[in-house]
Amino acid sequence: MVLLFVKPAANAETTKDLTGRLRTITTAREAHDLRSEEAKRGYPVHLRAVVTFYDPKTTGKRKGITVHDATGSVYVRLDLGHAEPLATGTLIDLRGISALGEFAPVIDHPQYQVIGYAGFPADAPRPSYSHMMFGKYDGQWVEVEGVVHSVADHGYYVMLQLAMDDGNIVVKLIKNEGTSYSSLVDAKLRIRGNALPTLNLSRQHMIGVHVDCPSFSLVRIIEAPPENPYMLPTLPISKLLQWDMVPILTHRVHVRGRVTLQWPGTSVCIQDATQGICAQTAQDTRVANGELIDVVGFAHAEGNASVLTDAIFNRADDSAAAPLSAVPVTAEQVLLGGHESRLIQIDGQLISRDPASADITLLLTSGKGIYTAILPKGLGGQETKAWENGSILRITGICSLQSGAQIKGVSLVGVQPRTFRVLMRSTADVDVVRKPSWWTPAHLVVLLALALSGTLLVLAWVIILRRRIRESEERFRHMALHDALTGLATRLLLEDRLNAAVETAKRHQAGLALLMVDLDKFKDINDTFGHQAGDEVLRVIADRLLDVVRKSDTVARIGGDEFVVLLPDLRDPQFAERIAANIVETLAVPISYESHEMPVTVSVGVCASEAGKLDADTLLKNVDAALYRAKAHGRNCFVAFNPELADVPLDQAS
Repeated sequence: MVLLFVKPAANAETTKDLTGRLRTITTAREAHDLRSEEAKRGYPVHLRAVVTFYDPKTTGKRKGITVHDATGSVYVRLDLGHAEPLATGTLIDLRGISALGEFAPVIDHPQYQVIGYAGFPADAPRPSYSHMMFGKYDGQWVEVEGVVHSVADHGYYVMLQLAMDDGNIVVKLIKNEGTSYSSLVDAKLRIRGNALPTLNLSRQHMIGVHVDCPSFSLVRIIEAPPENPYMLPTLPISKLLQWDMVPILTHRVHVRGRVTLQWPGTSVCIQDATQGICAQTAQDTRVANGELIDVVGFAHAEGNASVLTDAIFNRADDSAAAPLSAVPVTAEQVLLGGHESRLIQIDGQLISRDPASADITLLLTSGKGIYTAILPKGLGGQETKAWENGSILRITGICSLQSGAQIKGVSLVGVQPRTFRVLMRSTADVDVVRKPSWWTPAHLVVLLALALSGTLLVLAWVIILRRRIRESEERFRHMALHDALTGLATRLLLEDRLNAAVETAKRHQAGLALLMVDLDKFKDINDTFGHQAGDEVLRVIADRLLDVVRKSDTVARIGGDEFVVLLPDLRDPQFAERIAANIVETLAVPISYESHEMPVTVSVGVCASEAGKLDADTLLKNVDAALYRAKAHGRNCFVAFNPELADVPLDQAS
């Protein structure tokens, strides 16, 4: 037997003092279930328990073990510098002190004695996903059952995406040598391990749940996956989410169709004789438009359309590609439904482009509606320069409906689409039907001025035309000065208001401030939940920023995930920092989208100017430096500019 002392002698003395005043806790359940204020008091803990999970690759403050006795489980936080391996299944005699962990109480400053090998607990409750999400089973030894949707290899361990009856969880499984984990996709498994919370970026709130499994010996295969998923029956796409298909939708389904779009490594869309569908896939095998392929994936509804997730695909035969013809439609026809994920062709007038988008994003109007057409940035070329605002373009691509709001989040007859997107494959999907007319507002004013000497009928016609011109100018001016996605001011409008605010501050000897707000790890949200979820995050962030600031302040979106707040007429420089702190706190609340809770935090740079001492360019430069320093401090915080930052290069500040 080996006695390992992990805590220095000074803290052992603290334990001795506390022992005289507080009773000793002797079960894992009691140690785990302490209220937060009680856990902070440092109760002495002494129990005999089995180590159910230990990841020696974890480093830093989160290094620890999970132990289990007859009453339940509790997390034990190991001290920094601990290097002794602890085999799972080992029985130990454990002493320590109660403490408040990142979510629930834990045991801190452990001292333990290895007694021998006892194996893993024989009994485990089988909670639902919903019960685990309530935190009732936090840290406890449980058994979960579900179908594996994906397997991600992280070297020492694998992450299984497990679809339970009422939700999806991630299982962290320590790898066993010689075991093939990729073959587990579509298998129905029962897995034993410890249920632990998934925390937000600030590690203060539970936003999900995962299970830590220490060994493949605790994995039981209930239903093996098919040896060849492409041998599954081929289903018509239109039948996927109908009643007769419900019994098989827990597993992968097989569809066949001709390729209508591929964004390698992201998605592939196909169309059969009944309908179209898009599949989310990490596979980057190149296929040609019109090529016949087999796609295997997990079917579910997303908005108004069926989609396949965690999909794989394969060429169906060696026959030549036969590209499909696009269906000509109007915006009104699209919004009535029936064209989801299908190849369509639609005409529209180009209003503008979204300069903040990473892809080539065109904003077009057709009839009374406005829609977007998207082309991945890497697929653009010189041809895009011919797409001038005011041109009539004929767009070919895959239709993707954007769902509108529901009354109290509930709809009994489906979600009413409010707009749609067209996903394009190349610049060849854009034809210029008509270039912008020579009849610009300025030209019309000249010609109408000459007609003033005409009849009263001509005069009335002039009045009508001028009104239409004015409305058109106001409409295009508003589009140029406001972001199409969020409705916030653009960089152009921000610069105009900032210059005016600087001049006003100089005249009235007042102050002003700039806040630069940047989303932390926004790319992770797009990669994990998709670009539509990323757009929803940007819209919600914009609404929250407007709620935090005054009505006289300006909020602008100047980049993909970058915002600037202008605070004019500032009498108290500390007011800017209070606003920044409020922004960090308000924007840290997770955002709901498609049954997912997306964690969001922001970093904020602050630069205040008293009595008009700085110009606009200096303010922008200084607030940018402060933002980079906030990023360097670990994100989810704000940093106010000070003169020391002025001499620090931005690459050093970051």
